[in-house]
Parts: sequence; C-alpha cells; structure tokens
Amino acid sequence: MAPLGRGTDVFVIGGGPAGLAAAIAARRKGFTVTVADGAEPPIDKACGEGMMPGTLTALQELGIELPPGVGYRFRGIRFVEDSTQVEAEFPVGQGIGVRRTLLHEALICEAEKLDVKLLWKRPVVGICADGVRLNGVTATARWIVGADGGHSRVRRWSGLDFNVARSRRLASRRHYRVSPWTEFVEIYWGPRIQVYVTPISRDEVCVVAMGETVEHAEFDSALKALPELRDRLANAELCGRERGAITAMQSLAHVCRGNVALVGDASGGVDAITGEGMRLAFRQALALAEAMQGGDLREYEHAHRQLARRPFHMGRLMLQLGRSDRTRSRMLKMLSRSPELFARLLAIHVGRATSIDVVATGAQLGWQFVAG
Repeated sequence: MAPLGRGTDVFVIGGGPAGLAAAIAARRKGFTVTVADGAEPPIDKACGEGMMPGTLTALQELGIELPPGVGYRFRGIRFVEDSTQVEAEFPVGQGIGVRRTLLHEALICEAEKLDVKLLWKRPVVGICADGVRLNGVTATARWIVGADGGHSRVRRWSGLDFNVARSRRLASRRHYRVSPWTEFVEIYWGPRIQVYVTPISRDEVCVVAMGETVEHAEFDSALKALPELRDRLANAELCGRERGAITAMQSLAHVCRGNVALVGDASGGVDAITGEGMRLAFRQALALAEAMQGGDLREYEHAHRQLARRPFHMGRLMLQLGRSDRTRSRMLKMLSRSPELFARLLAIHVGRATSIDVVATGAQLGWQFVAG
C-alpha cells in the first residue's frame, strides 16, 4: 500500500465540527495536520443549532469568530409546560443560534487559513501501527484522532468501544421561516416529549422534537401535544427538509489507547437537550492539543473525564424530568414560583457556580420540592 505524501503529525478522521476543532487546535500548537472525511462539505446534522455562552468562549479560544450578521443572539433559557413558564438569563454573556452548515463553513475557513490538509470524499478504511489507511494508500501519523461520530469506527478499530453508560433517544429537526418571538431558547415539555426552539436568524427558528420512540419524536404528534407551539408555527413556512438523528448519553471507560484519541461524539456524549455537545467537543479539542504537545495522552484522558462530569449529571436530570410527567409538573410549578432558583440552576448548568453554590441550590431545591 503506497504512502500518502510525507505523512503528518496528526491525522484526524472525521471532518465535522469536532474533527475540525481538533485539527485547528493541533495546528495552533505547531503540528502538521490532515483531516479526512468521506462526505463533502458543508456537513449538516440534525441538532438544535444553539451555542451556549461557554461554547462561544471555547470557539474564540480556538481563534474562530463567526462572520458579522451570522446567527441570532439569545439571552437565556425558558421552560414551558401548558400554562407554566419559567425563564432565566445566562449569568454571563449570551448564546447564539446559527445554522450548522454556517458553523461548519467557518471552521473549514479557519482550517484552510492554517494550512490544515483537508481530504474530502476520502473515507478512511482502517488504522494501523504506521498510521491511517485510505483506499490504496497509507498516511503515516504520529497521532490519530477519531472524530467520526457516535457510531465511530475509530473507536471500534482501536479497541475503545466499551460503554460504561448509554441511553438513546430519537430527534427530528425542522427549520421554520418565522420571526423569533423571544430572545430565549425555549424547551416545551409534554408527555414523553420535549421540543426545543432556537432562534437562528431574524426570520428563522430551528425546532427539534425529541422522544424515546419514533412516535414521540415525530413532529405531528409532538405539536399536537403542544398546542401553544403548534399555534405559533401554524402559518410558518418550512425551510428545507426535515432531518432525523439519534441523541445519546454515552460514557466510555477510556478515550485514548496508544497514539489514538477520540473527540466529540466518538468519545461519548450527552443528550442534545443539555445544549452542551459543541462546548464539550471544542473543549476536548483544546485539551487534546495540549496533551499531544506534552507527549502524553493520559493528560487528555483526565481532562476529558473532568469536562464530561457536570454535563452528564445535568443530562441525567433532564432525562428524568422528561420521563416523569408528575415530577416535572411539580418541579416547573415550584420553579415558576421561585425564578431565582431556576437562575441558580442555569448558572450551575453553564459552569458559573461554585461547589458551595451547587450544594446550597441542591438543598433548597430538595426542600422546596418536598414542602411544595
């Protein structure tokens, strides 16, 4: 099998946002980097398209600024169930809703500026001691990064495909041509259904329906159960085609082996309802670049575990709320009476709370829930 040119320091398998972020972070450390993906850009995926303030901070640390006028800023999160609503603003900064394809194009542009070698429509067929195997050629590499999604082949090839925890749900995404009616990301709760709405431009919103069965993730069923949202979208024009996906809570025992490391969904993930997937991927990319520069992937293993801890716990809480209508209804009514408590929970969720704040908020939440 013929070698591919002179080889590379870092070979990234998967050219989505996680893979491109890993490539950019590694290139900024001085490594030569190659990215290969069997798809052709821009690569889309059924996701909520909202980036929390911490995600934007990580994106800026990668050296990436979204073009002026792209996306729609939002101030916080709102929960809605029937007549009950509760909202809170982010303690610091704002989030932004932006089409996944526009984000992907911005990442490609930065990678090209940094002279990352991009191999589109070039699927990787395996890895070996020398590097990466493409059809008919071998690319030698010091480090191999698996960024090929939740069904990662790199994870399987490297013997890292051992799950500690896993839960999966189905999701469907649509874009509607309608002016956003709020500066918040809204999460609508129904029986075994969650729908979240993200403003992504001055005349467009992204709507994602999620559930544990096909029926629950199907838009007509979801909107039938959520009449307020159904009425808001009744006269809105659909933009593009509906896309479906699987959203997973998944934790791996290890994310590194030898010279192979996993990032993004390939390395495990949190349910999409947390809004933390992109932030985790970008933070992982930065941590991996640091570890490669130090020559020890064990540092990345440790950093990855620390990064995933809070989003994983918050994801489990959100899933539990989704599965218990009675508990969720009581919780949302209690929070609507104590909006400052919801603001503290949001601060915990976005990593803007101390350990003392977490303990105090948990105690207050438990007490009010029992007393209410």
